[in-house]
Formats: sequence, structure tokens, C-alpha cells
Amino acid sequence: MACRSEDILQSLVEEASKVAYEGKVANYIPALQKENPEHLSCAIVYPDGICVSAGDIKKRFTLQSISKIITLALVLMDYGPEHVFHRVGMEPTGDPFNSIIKLETSSKAKPLNPMINAGALAVTSMMKGSNAKDKVEYILDFVRKLTNEPEIDYCEDVAISEFTTSFLNRSLCFYMKGDGVIHGNVEEIMEVYTKHCAIRLNCLQLARMGAVFAMDGINPLTNERVMPKEVARICKTFMVTCGMYNASGEFAIKIGIPAKSGVSGGIMGSVPGRMGIGIFGPPLNEVGNSHTGLKLLELLQEKYDLSMF
Repeated sequence: MACRSEDILQSLVEEASKVAYEGKVANYIPALQKENPEHLSCAIVYPDGICVSAGDIKKRFTLQSISKIITLALVLMDYGPEHVFHRVGMEPTGDPFNSIIKLETSSKAKPLNPMINAGALAVTSMMKGSNAKDKVEYILDFVRKLTNEPEIDYCEDVAISEFTTSFLNRSLCFYMKGDGVIHGNVEEIMEVYTKHCAIRLNCLQLARMGAVFAMDGINPLTNERVMPKEVARICKTFMVTCGMYNASGEFAIKIGIPAKSGVSGGIMGSVPGRMGIGIFGPPLNEVGNSHTGLKLLELLQEKYDLSMF
């Protein structure tokens, strides 16, 4: 069963919006504090390319941690799983996404998975390109291919805001560099990382991206294969086990789809073989997931049985 009615989706968005003030807009990245907590929008893209949407889906926001799935897919395509997982683990963590503690207690500072900050920084350090500009453009080109949108770029204000306040992420980089997990210039890695987190798009574009993963790497708008099936499978698996920070287990039980969230309030969902979902709701819960976005997904799961389990 699928939601093909924009009126029904709009009613679900309005219902989920009622819990907006139970969450809080991210305030540790200055540029994200300005968002309206009452905003909630959603787009759903199906394998035939049809889109159903509700709310202001043209409202743009930054990917933040959703970009971790994109960079993971790129390095897997470029180097293969064996190379990537030699430096980054595959296990979930019960610690906060920006925690340093597991680097101290695990073998040779190897991050547990690519969805926590340490793991995503290690993945970013593997990105192809001769300098930061080339690497960022390489990532942007891939996002443009996933969304079928050639104009997508990053938000300079958010990138600068994150770059100048990312002291903990720099610490993670230096810690891993000390153990040989990452190589290269830390400031360049930080520039690439903060810029790919600041890639800006809207709900429709995010849903298109989710649909590519849902369709095992094929873009439903162009029927072009943009990533191998195996890469899409690995990414979806990480979305299930680690994509919603340290609430991923609860999310798997309540909603049961591969998904990745970001502290801007975005959630990208990929229901295997069925649809891609893009949601933007800025107020976050205590672990950093969109509070209204989660409520909307719960309502969609109840009505349309989205769970893959």
C-alpha cells in the first residue's frame, strides 16, 4: 500500500506538526539556530518517478549527517569494502554521534562505523581529489546525479559556521591521525567535511536521493544506474543499524526502514523497492533526530505498513 494522496499526506504532516515544540532546533551550529520549529515538509518519490508531497517542499536545508551516506557510497565505489572497512568498522554504538570515547577503547582508534562523526571523518579522508575544492566538487557531482539536479551546491554560511566551531571534530581527526587511521592535512579534511555537511537541497531532492538507494542504485527518474547494487545494499544496512544515531534500534522497531537523519532536521528514508522519502522538520529530540519528522514517519508506518521487518 502506498500514499498516493497529497491530501492524506498533508493531514499527516499537520498532525505531526502538533508536537513541534516538544523538540528544540539545533543551537550548537550557529547558522542552524535560525530555522522555524513549526516548519514540516515531506516528499515521497516512487519507482515510477511519481512524487507525492506536503508542506513547503521547496524550502532548502543542509544535509548535515545525511551526507555521511553519500560519502560512504563514493569511497565504497572507488576503493571497495575491504579497503574502507580496514579503516572504519561496521558496528553500531550506544554512544553519542560525536563521542571520542570509543576511539580510546577500540583497537588503534578505528571508528566503530561510518555514521558517527569519527567514522565519517575517516571516510572523508579517503575522498578522491588533489585538493579540498576538487573533493567537494566530486561529492557535489555525485549528489547532482542522485537527485537529477545540476544546480545543487553547498551553503557557504553554514560551512563557515561549522568549520570555525568544529573543535571536537578536529580532536577526533588528530586522535585518529596519531594512530594512522587517517592521513593527510586535518584542516583540508575539515574543510571537505564541513562543506559536504553543508550541501543544501529540498525535500523533493532528498526523496529522489532516497529513492536511488531504495531502488538498489538506479535513479528512477532517468533509469540510470548511479551506484552498484552492492554499494546501495551496504549503505541501506548502515542506515538501519546506525542511521538514526544511538536511537537506531528503537527506530527499527517502531518504523523499520533504512533512514539517515541530520541535525538540520532532515531525514532521508529508503523503503526497499517501494519509495524514497525526504522530510524536513527542524526541532530535534534529545539524540539529534527530527522530532516532528519521526512523528510523521510513525504516522506513515501505521497507515501504510512501511516496515521491512
